[in-house]
Order: sequence, then structure tokens, then C-alpha cells
Amino acid sequence: MNYIDYLVIISYIIGFLFLGRLFKENKDSKDYFLGGKSFGWFPLSLSTIATQLSAISFISAPAFVGLKEGGGMMWLTYEFAVPLAMLFLMVFLIPPMYKAGIVSVYAYLEKRFSTSTRLLVSGVFQISRAFATSVMIYTVALILTSVMDIPMWQTIVIIGVVTLIYSYQGGMKAVVYGDMIQMVILFAGIIICLIAGINALGGWSEFIANIDRPRLEAVNFSSMGMEKGDEFGFWPMLIGGFFLYVSYYGTDQSQVQRLFSAKDLGTVKKTLLFNGLLRFPITFIYCLMGLVIGTLVMTQSSFSAAIPADKPDLMIPIFIRDYLPHGVIGILMVAIFSAAMSSLSSAINSLSAATIEDFFNRKNDLPNEKYMAYSKYAALFWGVVCIVLAFFTGDIAKTVIEAINKVGSVFYGPIIATFIAAVAIRKVNATGANVGLLSGVLVNVYLWLFVPEVFWFWWNAVGAVVTLTVALIVSMIFSSPENEATSLMKTEGDEIDWKMVALLIFYFILIVVISMNVPSIF
Repeated sequence: MNYIDYLVIISYIIGFLFLGRLFKENKDSKDYFLGGKSFGWFPLSLSTIATQLSAISFISAPAFVGLKEGGGMMWLTYEFAVPLAMLFLMVFLIPPMYKAGIVSVYAYLEKRFSTSTRLLVSGVFQISRAFATSVMIYTVALILTSVMDIPMWQTIVIIGVVTLIYSYQGGMKAVVYGDMIQMVILFAGIIICLIAGINALGGWSEFIANIDRPRLEAVNFSSMGMEKGDEFGFWPMLIGGFFLYVSYYGTDQSQVQRLFSAKDLGTVKKTLLFNGLLRFPITFIYCLMGLVIGTLVMTQSSFSAAIPADKPDLMIPIFIRDYLPHGVIGILMVAIFSAAMSSLSSAINSLSAATIEDFFNRKNDLPNEKYMAYSKYAALFWGVVCIVLAFFTGDIAKTVIEAINKVGSVFYGPIIATFIAAVAIRKVNATGANVGLLSGVLVNVYLWLFVPEVFWFWWNAVGAVVTLTVALIVSMIFSSPENEATSLMKTEGDEIDWKMVALLIFYFILIVVISMNVPSIF
């Protein structure tokens, strides 16, 4: 890197500090945490996708596809359940929660069940999200340090402090509009790497001639995820993925807070539709980038020698460093910074929202002045926590990242089952919900510790089924006066858009067919 690259990075940082000041006027909680409920579907969609198009998507996923042992285009199977999950959220789960007028999604659990249910689920979210975010910061800093001439601690501080300042000042407006900019930069970075990789190979024909054909296999109908090392099968990725994505997009505060920021329910549905349609093409493009650059690694010994055998994730950063011109290197480093900052800004805002709403303002009795002050203190607190934890992640980061994915799957199924019961199943009471939630989590922990041959994607489905079953049984045994439940059925003014439903179902079939035919496409 030279002065041109550093100038690009510094300009980017200054721009985002200015962004925070641009949106610093926030009058109340709806302004700070929900952007005044003024967002249309386009900025919300780009913001949601930007959070998903993380540094892992830009760096680790292409390395899995193009270089890691046992990897390949099977990464596409992560996307199979997304359209069906968006359909479920659009038609069933999100409308009643949006109409409840809440800031924290966990407030809905207290309305329906009890305070303990709300605090339990919110607490789990806050601890796991802070830890996962700190690992993400550490991982990105480690990668950036390998190609930039600055110490790792400075990289962590730059990512953390800049994101904290603009998130602290601007609230949700700064997060959403910042994500939009970061999304554009990151996608441009993917396209630049893809084109540069093809040129370095000598053209598309050379890529096709040298590609590792086994890596093109994407869909495996025979793998059921019931044996050790037996992963990425069609059915576990579809069924487990459905529960995972419904829970993540519909009950995780970092995601659902964006939906609550929409100006109306129609905007919410369009946001979910757009997310369901756009994720697969973006994933396909960065997987193709991984194939191209992985092929370049196999054909050029100098490139292969530059990548440590135990660190395949350095494939993309080293490619950027060694194959791209100055100025463009700066833009690509900014793209990686963007991915990290997008995830961190979302985490800071959602963590502070959950903290204030669930632990300090459950009764909605905080005066507005105190509410805004506490909200900013909470944002500052969680930003510092994530930054500090990143310094202590250390060399266990690689193991922790895998562990975090598993931890998420321990809880996602039981949590979504609890929300489904809250929205739709009148017979489930607070006692049943709490016992069911704990039972689902315990069963998943048992699978993790004692049945390692079961692929962790299955835990999302198993936990949900166990939670609902136990909740119903316990509610019948310990019956109590029914809580008032919001019906899952269509309510007045909430018409189902069957065109959207048909489009998402058709799209699900289309992406499966495309993935099955990847070997013939190339």
C-alpha cells in the first residue's frame, strides 16, 4: 500500500464521521432507534443485505469455495431457505409484531407471556451478539493487518471507534444510510476482484479450462447431516435453514429493528421480498469470485506460496495486495472496513435498543430526556464492550467463529418457536412458554455435547419442535387464564399479497434448479 491507498481510507473514515453528525438530531426513541419510522423499502433492503454481506462473505466464503479443503459451490445451499423464510415472515410473523408498535422485539413476549420470558430472551441476544461482534472485529483486523502496514491494535481501534462515533451520534438513520453506502462499496469490491481475477488468469476460457471441477458440485440430496462430516445436504440446509432464517430475521433485534423502522406494513413486506430475491445473486457472484481466484492460486505457484497453508482466508486480501493497482487497493481495503463497520453499527444500535427497552423502560415511563441520554450511554457502553472483547479474542478466533455459529443454532429454534406460540397458539401460557424454551435449548445442548454426528443446522428445527411440543404439554398441565394472543390469521387491512407469495415460491424453485446445474453452466 502507498499514500494513495491511505488517502482513500482516510477520506472514507472522515466521510463516515460526518455522516454521524448529519443525523445527530434525534428527538425521541422512535427517532434514535427506529429512524422516526420514516424509511422506505429500498434503504431498508440495502441496509439488511449489507449486514449479511459481511467481511466473512467477502473474505471467508470465497476462500471456502475456491481454496479450502472440502469446499466449493455447496456454499450456495445456505441460501435455499431464504425465500421461504421471507414468505413466512411476510405473511405470518412480522405483521402482528409491527402493529404492536414496539421498539424491542422482545417486548412482544412480555405482552403475551411474562416479564421473565422477555428478559431471558433479550439477555441471551445481548450477550451472544456482543461476543459474536467482537470476534468479527478481531477476524477482520487480523486479515487487514496481514496486508496493511499498521499494527493490529490500531486496526481494531479504527474500525471500532469510527463506527461507534457515527452510530452514537446518528442512531438508526446513520446505521441505515451508512449501510447503504457500505453495501455499494462492498459489492463494487466483489466485482473488481472478479474481473481482475479473470484478467490475471488470461480470460474466461482459461478459467474454465483450469477450474477444479469437483468444486462445482453444489447440491447433495443424499446427505442428511446425520454422520460426522456429512454436511451441506439439501434437506438439512433447507429445513434447518428455514428455522434459522425465520428466527434471525424475525426475532433477532439486530435485524427486526430495521423492519420496525419501516413507514408502514407494505414497506416491511417489500423489504422482506427484496431481501429474499437479492441474496442469492449476490452470494452466487462472490462464490464465482472465489472460484476464479482459487483457480488462479492453483495455476500460479507464487500466489499459492504467499498464502499460509493454515490460513486460506488470506486468499482474497493477498490477491488484493499483489494483483491490484494502488488506489484500487485502498478502495478494496475500504470495502473490507465497510463490511466490518456495517455489522458493528447494526450491533451497537440493536444492543442499546434491547438494553434500554427491555431493562430500563419496560413500563414506558422514562422521560424523553432521560431516555435519549440512557440510549446514547448504552450505545457507548456496547461499542466499548465489543471493541475491548476484540482484543481478548486472540488466537482462538478461528475456533470461536465456528462455536458462535453453533451457539446461534442452539437458541434460534427455541426462540422462534416461542414467538410462534406468542403470535398464534392461544393455548400456550407463560409457564409453558418458559419451560418449552428451556427444554428446546437443553435438547440442543445435549445434541452438541453427546451427538456430534448430527449436523448443527438440524438443531434449529429440533429446538423449535421440542419447544412447541413441551410448551403445549406444560400449558395443558398447568393451565391458567389465557393471555390475550394476537391471531395469526388475516386481520382487517392486512391482505396477503398472493403475487409476492407466488414469486417467492417460484424463486425458491429457481435457485435450487440453478444450483443443481452449476456444473453444466461451467
